[in-house]
Amino acid sequence: MSAPPELPPIVSRAFDVSRRAGYVSFCRNETGRLLAALAATRSGIMAEFGTGCGVGTAWLRSGVRPGTHILSAELDPRLATAAQDIFTDDPQVEVLAADWSTLRNKGPYSLLFLDPSVPEDASAEAVADLVEPGGIVVLDDFTPCEFWPPITGGRVDVLRETWLTDERFTAVEVMVAPDAAVLLATRR
Repeated sequence: MSAPPELPPIVSRAFDVSRRAGYVSFCRNETGRLLAALAATRSGIMAEFGTGCGVGTAWLRSGVRPGTHILSAELDPRLATAAQDIFTDDPQVEVLAADWSTLRNKGPYSLLFLDPSVPEDASAEAVADLVEPGGIVVLDDFTPCEFWPPITGGRVDVLRETWLTDERFTAVEVMVAPDAAVLLATRR
C-alpha cells in the first residue's frame, strides 16, 4: 500500500488553523478528496453550511475552477474568524460569521455541502430550492449502512431515508472509508 497523496497546501493550512483553534471536528480527508473532485465539475456559486475552521471549504477550494465562488457560513464567530484567516486574500471564497439561513438568497448553488448534525437544517425540504437543477448536495458524517430502511443506532435513519427517496433528487450513499459514508444528491 502506498502513502496517501500530499494534502493540497490550502487544506494543510486549514488543518493548522483548526489545530491552533483546538477544533477537532472537521471534514475527513476521504470526504475532502471527493469534495475537491466534485468542485472541479461545477461552476457558479457553491456553498457550505457549517464552516467550522474551514477544512471542508479548503477541500472545495482545492478543486474549484477559476471564476467559481464559494460561500460558507459558520454560526460560531470564533470559528468563522479562524476560517476567514485562511482565505483572507482569496476572492473566490467568502466565509461569513452567520447562520446558514443568511445564504438562502445568495443561490442557487451548483454544489451545497451540509453537515447533517442538525437534521432539520440538513433536510431535503429545507434546502431543495437552494440548489440549481443539476446541482449536487453533499452530506457527510454518515456511518455506512447495508439495511433498508437505513438503521443507525438501532433506529431508522429518517434523514438518510428521506434524502434517498426524495423525488426532487437522484441520490446515492457512497462509502468513502470503511467507517464513513456521504450522501450525494443531484437536483432533478
